[in-house]
Amino acid sequence: MDTVQIRKYRHEDDEEAVREMFTVGMSEHVPTAFMHALKQPLVQMVLMCVFCALLTSSMSFLLPVLAVTLLLAGVRQVASHATAKYIDFRLRTDLAHIDDVYLAGKDACFWVAESEGRVVGMVACRPAPDVDNAGCAELKRMSVRRSHRGTGVGKALCRTVVAFARERGFAAVVLCTSVLMADARSLYRHMGFTETREISLPEFLPKILNYNLVQFRLDLQNNDKRD
Repeated sequence: MDTVQIRKYRHEDDEEAVREMFTVGMSEHVPTAFMHALKQPLVQMVLMCVFCALLTSSMSFLLPVLAVTLLLAGVRQVASHATAKYIDFRLRTDLAHIDDVYLAGKDACFWVAESEGRVVGMVACRPAPDVDNAGCAELKRMSVRRSHRGTGVGKALCRTVVAFARERGFAAVVLCTSVLMADARSLYRHMGFTETREISLPEFLPKILNYNLVQFRLDLQNNDKRD
């Protein structure tokens, strides 16, 4: 951490690095999404039914094995497509207008972590938009390059958001992350955040595959600083 500087986002210097880091970071979760899908009872039941039905009708192992292999490839493709769709959506919305979304007002900000002239992490903060979290700051777009994970960059970015929110008088910091992001959830727990609820997404595929969101909250008035 001695060589890492956390500073406010500069569009002309950081836009390309931020977009690339977000894309790579989200794409890394495709294998996790695939394995998560395979653990779901509905997916296992479909694979088993297809295998047994083809085995019974063909009396050969080759056809059912090929069919299941194709189904597995299809599940992997669905995970890849869903991830690519989400990445594209974010790159066209808030990450395409960081200055307007996160830097135009005094109660929002976007930071990057820089090491030896290279952006290695990022995080954003803005007032939570939903009524249930009125008066809270929302931590968003946390990402750290794989090369710098486990070095304290993520913790430093979290502390930056917490300090900013406390300084602005927010009651708490809230965030949502995916059930697929185990490392991120572990980091937030270590930083003092507590899970408040699990949110089921309304879309068909995320719903049946249990790609849920987990909401975290850190109450600032009762929070002690952590290492």
